[in-house]
Amino acid sequence: MKRSLFPLLLGCGLWTAAAQQPRVTARVEPDSIFIGDRFEVVIEVEKDLVQTVSFPAFDSPDRRIELVGVGAVDTLERAGRRLKLARRYELAAFEEGRLNLGAPGVLYADKNIVDTLYAPDSLVVRVATFQLDSTSHAIFDLKPQRTLPFRLAEIRGYLLWGLLALLLLAAAVLLFDRWLKRRGRRLRDLFQPAPPLPPHVAAIRALEALHHRKLWQNRQYKAYYSALTEILRTYLAGRWEIGAMEMTTDEILTAMRGVELPDKARMDLAAILRDADLVKFAKAEPEAEQNETDYQKAYYFVEETKPVAEEPAATEGPMSE
Repeated sequence: MKRSLFPLLLGCGLWTAAAQQPRVTARVEPDSIFIGDRFEVVIEVEKDLVQTVSFPAFDSPDRRIELVGVGAVDTLERAGRRLKLARRYELAAFEEGRLNLGAPGVLYADKNIVDTLYAPDSLVVRVATFQLDSTSHAIFDLKPQRTLPFRLAEIRGYLLWGLLALLLLAAAVLLFDRWLKRRGRRLRDLFQPAPPLPPHVAAIRALEALHHRKLWQNRQYKAYYSALTEILRTYLAGRWEIGAMEMTTDEILTAMRGVELPDKARMDLAAILRDADLVKFAKAEPEAEQNETDYQKAYYFVEETKPVAEEPAATEGPMSE
């Protein structure tokens, strides 16, 4: 008797376990649409409080359907330990025909059970298109672009605001010009380029900038002497208007013979140019003392040969008789 009851009890236990699984249903709203319209797939799950379900990330088996949006999981009913959940998926169809979406599945987990539960029926949506009767409707070509007449009233507001802005700008410029005249300046002076520096001022500034670069201190001898001789060549070209930038050392010294210079300045110029040639072409590495000496020679060469400002002659008073 006990043996005969065992299969019956086992069957009742299995039926009870199956009855406790979540129940999945799905539907389409609406199930018939026109091409390009949107529809919704609604998936509902009835489950126990302790059971865990995961709604699917909707993947359409048909490329003619596009997923537009996914709603949040909503609780529809709650009775004791039973919950009824729902989720909506918004889709759109772009080709006519009967589209089969299949049976949606929900992932189910409970203790040691992990399974996928499917809705009992497949979802089907019918997509229709518009039927045109060509016998009763004529098809016309696109109409040409229509040119409307121009009206001044359309831009009157822009013209008034633009005129007001011009008047304000003119007033501001006039006031600024008066302010400059009080200080002995003119408005057009602001747009004139600054006058070039005298050759000796530009040379002194360039030499001071070269001194701060510390090239020979970092063993960059060629770069140091190239910059030093370029400053001197630029000064010679601006001071005496000779083409020193394109000349060799011998050509520069020959051209400077006709220029009145102190003997020391002439010797210093020749020494600097000769030392620079040895560094640039023979790859010589002068001592620190020589590098500093050549810099001092170049500096004092500019100072000794710069133009001397002429002092105005004193005006003699009338001779007394």
